[in-house]
Amino acid sequence: MTTGPIPFDRFMDEALYGPRGFYTSGGSAGRRGDFLTSPEVGPLFGAVVARYLDAQWRRIGEPEVFTVVEVGAGPGTLARSVLAAAPACRAALRYVAVEISAVQRERHPDSVTSAETMPTEPFDGVVIANELLDNLPFRLAVFDGGWREAYVDMGSDGRLIEVLSSPFDPAPSVLPPSAPFGARAPLIDRAATWIVEARSLVRSGTVLAVDYGAPHTADMARRPWRDWLRTYRGNERGEHYLAAPGSQDITTDVPFDQLPTPDSVRSQAQFLQLHGIDELVAEGKRVWEEQAARPGLEAMKMRSRVSEAEALLDPAGLGNFLVAEWRT
Repeated sequence: MTTGPIPFDRFMDEALYGPRGFYTSGGSAGRRGDFLTSPEVGPLFGAVVARYLDAQWRRIGEPEVFTVVEVGAGPGTLARSVLAAAPACRAALRYVAVEISAVQRERHPDSVTSAETMPTEPFDGVVIANELLDNLPFRLAVFDGGWREAYVDMGSDGRLIEVLSSPFDPAPSVLPPSAPFGARAPLIDRAATWIVEARSLVRSGTVLAVDYGAPHTADMARRPWRDWLRTYRGNERGEHYLAAPGSQDITTDVPFDQLPTPDSVRSQAQFLQLHGIDELVAEGKRVWEEQAARPGLEAMKMRSRVSEAEALLDPAGLGNFLVAEWRT
């Protein structure tokens, strides 16, 4: 770690994306990875996203080049599922999978443009941020009679410790005037800036963000901070966020009131139902019933849509994620 004390967002940046960071060294989503995301549940999520992309393509007039930029694409699981669903916009589709990890980029399908950074020229299309905002480094506010900013330093025994700044003057307006002693809240300046920059690239189209989150920062400040400030490793909860930086993911629920006001916010369950998940599941059941006597691989994939939908729509899990859209 760089000589401290340093703000929490800088520590998080180094722990996740630095030379020995978690993602730089190969941390990833997937059943054999460190955490499970909706695309990793199965291809159904991507099939619904393909329908959503078709709807956006038609909304902006079916441009001859329709660019989809997925940021934080990991190993390319969502891209594979979207393309396998054969969307109507396929002939116009230019799919750009943006991933900072070279290890993950090596696993991207040949049919996409694999990139380390986002495009710099405006385009017509969609920017997808699926579980990206929770991983963008954030500042950390702590209440001890007043709101202070958390910094990370090296203790005399060589272990990382947390130290607090002087009280904010004034405190960020998203923070409640008072909170339980020791309460915490994330300050997601970088995520908010990322949305602004992504919107500036989309000439006509949409920025779509899917993440676990909360409508209001004040609600998070009232919850036990270990509920929303989490670490993951090997598909299990990890250690304290200061333990072994670079060996585990660090993530937060996203307080959506700190982002630019979206055109719409829905739960993931509502979003998937709006864009046809029930129809896809019904199709899967029909194909399975027709081929159940001698099922092939396609029939087995169709049958799996039922269990995938249960996971994706679960109100106590993925179904409760928030989906926000910023349209241009």
